[in-house]
Amino acid sequence: MIPKSKSWKDPALLLSSIGISSIGDFIYLVAINIIVYQLTGSAAAVAGLWIIAPLTNIVTKLWTGSFIDYRSKRKVMVVTYIMRAVFISFIPFAPNMIVIYGILVILSVAKSFFNPSSMTYVAILVEKEKRKRFNAIRSFTDSGAFIIGPAIGGALILLTSVETTLLLNAGFFVLSGILLLFLPEKEKIDKETIPALTFSQVVRDFTEVRTFMSKNKYVAFIYLGFIMVMVFSFAMDTQEVVFTQQVIGLSELEYSLLISITGIGSVTGAVLLSFFSNKFSLRYMIVIGLTMTTAGYIIYAFSWSFASIVAGFVILGFFNVFLNAGIMTFYQNNVSVEIMGRVTSIYQLIQSVIQVLFILGIGFLADMISLRITIVALALVMLLSSFIFSYLVIKPNRKSFYQEDTAEKKELSM
Repeated sequence: MIPKSKSWKDPALLLSSIGISSIGDFIYLVAINIIVYQLTGSAAAVAGLWIIAPLTNIVTKLWTGSFIDYRSKRKVMVVTYIMRAVFISFIPFAPNMIVIYGILVILSVAKSFFNPSSMTYVAILVEKEKRKRFNAIRSFTDSGAFIIGPAIGGALILLTSVETTLLLNAGFFVLSGILLLFLPEKEKIDKETIPALTFSQVVRDFTEVRTFMSKNKYVAFIYLGFIMVMVFSFAMDTQEVVFTQQVIGLSELEYSLLISITGIGSVTGAVLLSFFSNKFSLRYMIVIGLTMTTAGYIIYAFSWSFASIVAGFVILGFFNVFLNAGIMTFYQNNVSVEIMGRVTSIYQLIQSVIQVLFILGIGFLADMISLRITIVALALVMLLSSFIFSYLVIKPNRKSFYQEDTAEKKELSM
């Protein structure tokens, strides 16, 4: 899967680190849902887990970029891994839900530092001509973690306990941090020139990001457009369990099988993309990925049976990896690493605000009208948005933004 040339040694280590932590994320997700439900018996308390990360991001993303861009991205990633390991291991000893939610907030803060840091470190470590392949393989590791993580988590819980599983889970993040220590420090950080993290510094950084976005309107618009389109999928995902079981009428066993099949679809798409990424142009990866992912959600919204919803989920799972790998490569190729941490943080702040509004809005609409109509409306708006977005990507006069420094720039024949 990963090329064996020496030039891929460091990217392979980074992929291994990220892949192991992704497995850890899914083990943690399974365990924390169970432990919260066991302690409270409340579905609302479990649903509250969905909103912790977006709310935390709204607060932290105001200043995380200002912290990250002036410091070593590799070291920030290592520290966040260790923080997550330590605080996950604290959860089994938490005396009540208030303490658990406090720990979850700290874990969300650590992850809010990790995401912009990892995005920037990939752009620093991986050469431009290798990024598309790297991101394709990363999609494979993420998709594999989607299947392996819950399976490992479930097996550990059955063999031991939820508390023991969380303690073992911490080891995944420790291992990920150790692997990063073997990667080179590509940045020359002069500690004397690091500005203090003050309100005025954050304001100056906001101004710098705004200047970047005004000078690079197309890049800013495409990435913001991607965020807006994918918020519709996020809104539908938050109602997935209720929709499939109460509207479609799936049993818990059928729902579990559905998630597994979706994961298999994602892995299949990621494997294909990992081997043949150089055969696809970046523009067509994005357009095909978005169009077909949206088609999967349309089928999902109008589903009436297990078979029809499986078809929708397999399609969206298969093509979502094309979209994510394509957009990530486009972003890393067009945003300077000197400002990428701040730009990423601002984008994720915008995304988190919209997600919180959508979570609240979808819940309200589902109660006022019906969940079926709500999901169908979201899918249709997502479809219309995807057509507009695809047109802007495929326009010939914007081709320069999707150029790749590789000898294998063969566009996929439409």
